[in-house]
Amino acid sequence: MRKRSRAREFSLQVLYQIDITHDTCDIALENFWAAYIQEHINEELKSFASELVKGTTANLKTIDVKIAQYATNWQLERMAVIDRNILRMGCFELLFREDIPPKVSINEAVELAKKYSGIEAGKFVNAILDKIKQEKNK
Repeated sequence: MRKRSRAREFSLQVLYQIDITHDTCDIALENFWAAYIQEHINEELKSFASELVKGTTANLKTIDVKIAQYATNWQLERMAVIDRNILRMGCFELLFREDIPPKVSINEAVELAKKYSGIEAGKFVNAILDKIKQEKNK
């Protein structure tokens, strides 16, 4: 698995933890990395994963408004926790990370949805993130 793909998996796990426990971003990251101390995770991978988590949580209100705008017939709080956090991370990348091509952000989010949620979730994530990308490109 590519480093950035693995970092996104870690980020998703931390965002999920934050959503469930309501811990702060810093506490969740600290606890997460402490749990993986024996695995000697590459610093570059940790850095990218932490950037995604911190950026997503710092911009959560803006991101949630954008997702809600395009998730027709879905309330954000009623979405599966995993789907909601995949969308949040993907939306963060699309809106705030100019160094990541939009196609990569969407594809990575879809793959996470397929792996951790299901095929239909992949389609759902793709549709919403594609609409956000199209709006940004206008």
